[in-house]
Amino acid sequence: MKALILSGGKGTRLRPLTYSGAKQLVPVANKPILWYGIEALVAAGITDIGIVVSPETGGEVKAATGDGERFGAQITYVLQAKPAGLAHAVQVAQPFLAESPFVMYLGDNLVQDSLTPMVETFKERHLDALTLLSPVPNPQSFGVAEVDAAGRILRLEEKPQQPASNLALVGVYLFASSIHAVIATLHPSARGELEITDAIQELINQHYRVEAIHLQGWWLDTGKKDDLLEANRIILDTYSNCSIEGTVDEQSRVIGRVSIGERTQVRNCTIRGPVIIGNDCQLENCFVGPYSSIGNQVTLTDVDLDHSVILQGARVENIHHRIVDSLVGRRASLKSAPRHPNAMRFMVGDDCQIELTSP
Repeated sequence: MKALILSGGKGTRLRPLTYSGAKQLVPVANKPILWYGIEALVAAGITDIGIVVSPETGGEVKAATGDGERFGAQITYVLQAKPAGLAHAVQVAQPFLAESPFVMYLGDNLVQDSLTPMVETFKERHLDALTLLSPVPNPQSFGVAEVDAAGRILRLEEKPQQPASNLALVGVYLFASSIHAVIATLHPSARGELEITDAIQELINQHYRVEAIHLQGWWLDTGKKDDLLEANRIILDTYSNCSIEGTVDEQSRVIGRVSIGERTQVRNCTIRGPVIIGNDCQLENCFVGPYSSIGNQVTLTDVDLDHSVILQGARVENIHHRIVDSLVGRRASLKSAPRHPNAMRFMVGDDCQIELTSP
């Protein structure tokens, strides 16, 4: 069995971060989202992995992820020249997939459940497709399944205005090679894309063996800031540990599960976990509260923050308000302006979001 990870989306919901980088490389607990999917596939025994990339960010994804050696996998990169839908991604990857059954995994998704039982179910029942379902509060934003009393899928619809259920298709699918012939017959949807929901629906119409199972654990689509922060919270809550490789002075307090990377210096700070701090950081006179991830080469001075993600190379200095629920991009700079007049000064890029409290 092979795997196909889709990593070619533009990430419009995470702008401005994704103007300069791939959304699948945005870190959760200081590890790119994409890597969690690779690790989950390898843990299920699938090591022949194709990653679908775009011309804009493919080079960055390849440079960061490599040939798969670090994961115990072999990675092949597949170029999707334009974002023409999930089924189109399968179509352009057909030379890599050949006649192998495969797992298709959306690269910006995180799934708690092990993939092993899903793979075993797919093989044991000799299925043509296995979809994963999870109830969501906003089914209009997803592919939605209508199921019968026995749980069999009757109908699928992509982002319906009036959903038939609250059961969304999770971003993990298992397919036999029969999917290729079906995709070859598809026409673009109203969105101008080849929809994977249409392909699965056609399998159902042609009486192929299509089944669905319900996820037991959490599933996170990290396409927006709040989703990313929630993913960061859950990952830190679930997997964080205590590891201090940097230098912490005697005036500092480190409480709970806190990971501090190599060559990081912590001076006169309180850090209350779960927190992860990368390598080569400088923290001074700070409070870092739970569910915060600090990337490599970050400088924090005279700052209080919690439930936030600070990416590599950012500098946050002399901020007199507590920072919460925030996502700060790579090499960004936040600092107070001591000069008069008593005013705020901004240089704000496209699609940024800034919230200020009243004085």
